[in-house]
Amino acid sequence: MGAFGDLLARLTGRRPGADAPALPAVPAVPTAADLLASLERVEALVADGAVPGPVASRVGRVVRVVRDAVPRLDRLGAGSEQAYVVMATATDYLPEAVGGYLRLPREWANSRPVDNGRTSLMVLIDQLDLLARTMDQVLDAVNRSDAAALIAHGRFLTEKFGHASSGGALDVDADGGRLRPPGPLA
Repeated sequence: MGAFGDLLARLTGRRPGADAPALPAVPAVPTAADLLASLERVEALVADGAVPGPVASRVGRVVRVVRDAVPRLDRLGAGSEQAYVVMATATDYLPEAVGGYLRLPREWANSRPVDNGRTSLMVLIDQLDLLARTMDQVLDAVNRSDAAALIAHGRFLTEKFGHASSGGALDVDADGGRLRPPGPLA
């Protein structure tokens, strides 16, 4: 290290020639198991009457949709905003909303206006409804992606092997009500 480097080291309190400071560790991306475990912790928070019924049912709805989305996150693409929203809902947004409500005394949270005439209970219900709508949209996007892949595969097969099927039909034989498939096999 030259004279300038020695001067900088002395000014910053480092030893001359010392390695650069270590960068802070970046937390690992949560796995599917981590996401599901976080959902289980939220379910435990609201179990056994810890929250009013409307809260428990809304939490259950969000948890169900997130659980449906977790195994399909790979279809959303690495680094997608939708995959991030699912992960953040499971590990941060949902636990924080429920936890914030549970930290308040029940009677106070359910009866005292805190935000434009709304109680903490009302605020929580609004947050849970927003999370549920958002998770529904994410799951819908995943399902539409899968449906689009199915349609594209069908078009490929049609191009490769001929005309598309109408989806099938059943013909009821008039002499005994037997079902038979349409076409030459009948």
